[in-house]
Amino acid sequence: MDNCSALHVLLMISIMPGWLGGDFIISKKQHEIRSSEISHRSHLRVRRGWIWSQIFVEEEDPTPRKIGQLKSDYDTGDFTIKYILSGEGASEIFKIDEYTGDIYLSQRLDRELKPFYILQAQAINRSSKQPVEPESEFIIKVQDINDNAPEFINEPYVSSIPEMCPTGTTVIQVTATDADDPMFGNNAKLIYSILEGEPYFSVEPKTGIIVTSWPNMDREARETYLVVVQVKDMLGLTGGYSATTTVTISLMDVNDNGPTFQHNLYTFAISESAPVGTTLGRIMADDGDVGLNAKMNYSLEDLEESSTFTIQTDPDTQEGIVILAQPLDYETKRRFVIAVEAINENIDTRFMSAYEFRDRTTIKITVTNVDEPPIFYETPYNWKVLESAQIGTQVGTVYAKDTDTTNNAIRYSILKSSDTRQMFKIDPSNGTVYVANLLDRETAAWYNLTIDAKENSDEQLSSSVSLDITLLDINDNVPTLSQDYQPYVCEDTQAGELIELISATDADDPVDGHHFYFSMIPDKHINPNFTIRDNQVLSTLMLAVRKYKTLRQEKMATQELETVEFSEKILSFAIPDTESTQTVPLRHPRRRERKLCREEVTTSIRMSLRHSHLIGPEDTVFQQFIMDRLAEADEDPYVPPFDCMHTYTFEGTGSVTGSLSSLESAIFDPCMIQTHDAGPHLLPLSPWLGAAADETSF
Repeated sequence: MDNCSALHVLLMISIMPGWLGGDFIISKKQHEIRSSEISHRSHLRVRRGWIWSQIFVEEEDPTPRKIGQLKSDYDTGDFTIKYILSGEGASEIFKIDEYTGDIYLSQRLDRELKPFYILQAQAINRSSKQPVEPESEFIIKVQDINDNAPEFINEPYVSSIPEMCPTGTTVIQVTATDADDPMFGNNAKLIYSILEGEPYFSVEPKTGIIVTSWPNMDREARETYLVVVQVKDMLGLTGGYSATTTVTISLMDVNDNGPTFQHNLYTFAISESAPVGTTLGRIMADDGDVGLNAKMNYSLEDLEESSTFTIQTDPDTQEGIVILAQPLDYETKRRFVIAVEAINENIDTRFMSAYEFRDRTTIKITVTNVDEPPIFYETPYNWKVLESAQIGTQVGTVYAKDTDTTNNAIRYSILKSSDTRQMFKIDPSNGTVYVANLLDRETAAWYNLTIDAKENSDEQLSSSVSLDITLLDINDNVPTLSQDYQPYVCEDTQAGELIELISATDADDPVDGHHFYFSMIPDKHINPNFTIRDNQVLSTLMLAVRKYKTLRQEKMATQELETVEFSEKILSFAIPDTESTQTVPLRHPRRRERKLCREEVTTSIRMSLRHSHLIGPEDTVFQQFIMDRLAEADEDPYVPPFDCMHTYTFEGTGSVTGSLSSLESAIFDPCMIQTHDAGPHLLPLSPWLGAAADETSF
């Protein structure tokens, strides 16, 4: 065979178990067939090459062990060909007999660490060191065995589902892996099953999905389930490996329970003196649910509609807090009966037909007695008494009572600081108040007393009340002139001119219709040169009505006035209440050397003076006269302002023929008396009217 002939090395390794230790030398018959093929190919000038069969080595095989052979057709057994092995694991894991080409495994293999090895084979001439065959690559594949158990990933498994969920509800999926070769045999083919957790849950064998298999699981009965899941390789066949995991499954709460009171009756007691807002106690309705599903609201149904109590819900504990809303009185009401209702705040409509989300109970509240101070039936007291009341006069009676069931006796007293002058006294047993000192409204018109009422008991509880006593005025003070009047008058003062306004005061209490009446004292000497007019108000007018020549020589004249106080009631009987007299001196200035008198003087009283009903007529003639004068004054640009009052007075009544005044003409007696002798006490009117004496006769 020439050098161009290819060296055929046949390596044959059985892939069947038990064949790895067999003879790898090609049989004679096969060699002949192979030689014939080579001869045929040689004649066809076809280049020969390495012919390899894949080598399989089971993992975990015991060592050392022959796993194959490199063989050349040119190897005659004279050991002229040297076999060389290189590549992954050469000389360490795989070793070759350089004379025979046998390949040996020197270490155990693990497919999970390295599933195959790539090596290079060479055949060279020992003498020439030249390759008999070019270097060629071959692969040794590690064959898998079931040496790994399956393992669960993503542990731990925790899941939750709503309670009362339907059968078949997906809970969770568990997953396991196997390190063995999934492409070789059944070593990595897994099957899932439930070891613990049935009949509530089941698992899909191939996917590991866990589902519910029991209907209407109730969280209130059992909240947590531990499900043990097993996974096996080899499709669950005997001899395979397995692993387990535990799945924690919790039932989530839904509102499938309503509140329930543990008792049909709750009792509380509270003192009648407890302030509004006092907590009586707490009640609680149990709800098997949790969280928002357990929230509830409490309400009161006041069977007696007294609104004395309220109830609030504690947001933290879900308890109902019973609170006092109105004051209590043991003597008025000692027992209350109230209905309480608890209702869920959040209701699941899916369960409304199966559950009632409310419950009721009853509360009985007992009021305990507290000894209370006496209570006055009236507060405050307002009384009135005449200032003329004598000592010992009964003013009134205060009354207090012990409202407790003991009904203790009461003792009354006046607080000393409220009656420092001791103007009043009180009967300690019955509360009657009397006058103790003389009263005077002008000194003190009002008294404010504090009356104490104290129980005759060990605790001696007391209370007080205010007593206001107003003194009623009586007319026990005489009027007095408002000031010391010192009027002046000129010696040539014309008749009818105003000299002074006089007013009076009275210390008594003014009442409606009250006014003063001024007049000359009847039993005193009356100066005919002066008169006084009563305006029926607290003032008077002093007027000069007569004038004598001797008036110039008078330096001072005095006249006593009488001031009488009237009230509206007493005026109807024309009887004065009180009266006083006072002397008013009238003076004129020193007479001058030359008479200086103003001949034309227009006098107007710039004040409002009410006309007396005792002076002058009040018929239509007089009214028309006044209206005509007012009209003339309104049209005259030289008269005083419109708000000045024109006053018309008497012109005198010293004649037996009566007054010639226009004010009295309306009521003048038509049977006149003609006199021829005027007498010394009459003066003719001609000097006043500017006429001659012979033009006027009487």
